[in-house]
Order: sequence, then structure tokens, then C-alpha cells
Amino acid sequence: MEALRRHRLVRLTREGWATVLARPWDAPARGCLAHWAEHGLPLVVTRQSPEAGDLIALGLPAPTRWERRRIAVHVSRSALLCFEDFPGLAEVLPLLPAAARTSVCDLQDGLKARGASARVHGSYGWQVLSGLDHVRADSDLDVCVQVEDAAHADGVAHQLGLHAMARPRLDGELMFPDGAAVAWREWSDWRAARTRAVMVKRLTGAVLWRDATSLAALAA
Repeated sequence: MEALRRHRLVRLTREGWATVLARPWDAPARGCLAHWAEHGLPLVVTRQSPEAGDLIALGLPAPTRWERRRIAVHVSRSALLCFEDFPGLAEVLPLLPAAARTSVCDLQDGLKARGASARVHGSYGWQVLSGLDHVRADSDLDVCVQVEDAAHADGVAHQLGLHAMARPRLDGELMFPDGAAVAWREWSDWRAARTRAVMVKRLTGAVLWRDATSLAALAA
């Protein structure tokens, strides 16, 4: 079984969905989950809690028709059918304002030149996956980019900074090989000594690191 990690999509088995739908839900949550089950749509791996035992924590941000609720689901590993990634930048282009498309295409080319690619989660990623109304006028373009080490993270963050747009705002995380994640803007600020601390997120929680040696070890 593949290891769990942040921003990883999971599809459930038919039996897994039956177990989820058998639980007590209020009307909006039940309506959303029933749609997800009927269409075989994915859930996303969320923060894992030691108190959950052998259960896997998953979730989904419901679209507008179901009150934009954040729905949490816990399932056994036997309910997991397969893992997938969020869409790439090219897949969200049709959803973007026309004025932003050239910049996003340039970003995609720039990341490729640095040996990286971005996956889009957040509202834009979910709208591609579900075909439903997740994106709003103020939605950010949330990306996650796998990086190999500190130098690679520096280059990727620089590339993201070159193409940061006013609308939609370019947000997201740098994902390190050990599963740790740092917001790219925070990484840039830390490396430029504009801040003395940075939030490092992992599957089981987050910690604020103030020690430069510790964060350098993370990306070594």
C-alpha cells in the first residue's frame, strides 16, 4: 500500500462508499457524499491523528450547492481503491481568467526548465475533478510542487515569485522528499532573512521552526 502524504487523492471502493454513506450525516453532507459516491469522485488525504487508530482521515471541500462545507471522512485501508494526483496547471487553464493564462503557461514552462511541475489543489483543482462550482471570484490558485532539496526549493520558489499574479493569487507549498511541506512564500522570506521562523507541515501536524539549522536539515 502506498504511503499517505499531503495533497494525495484517494478513490474508494464501492464497499468503502457504502460504509461511509451508512453513517449518520446531516442533509447537506449526505447529499454531497452521495454525489461523490455515485460519480466515483476522489477524496483527499488530510491530517492524520494518532487517536484514529487504523482509520485513514480523508476529506473534501464541498462546492457551493452543499454550502461549501469541509466534510471529514474516516475509512479503513481496505476501503482505499487507488491513489491519484491533483490536476496539473494545463488542466486548469480553461477555468482561469483570460488575463492570467499567459502567466500560468509561462510558469509551467519555467518550472519544467527547473525539473519541477505543479499540481493544483484548492478550488481550481477540485472544480476540474468534480465539474462542480468550487471556484469563486476570490479563489486562490493553490499549487503544490515537489522539490528535491534546499537549492531546488530556492529555484522553484523564485520561479513561482516571477509569475505571482494579483488574480488569482498564486499560493501553495513546496513538498520535500520526506513529506514535509512549507508555503513557498514563507520559504522565500526565510531564505531571504525576512522572517526568523517558518511553519513546517507534515501529515500528522505542523510545527513552527525558528532554528535555521533544523530547517536546513529538513531540506538537506
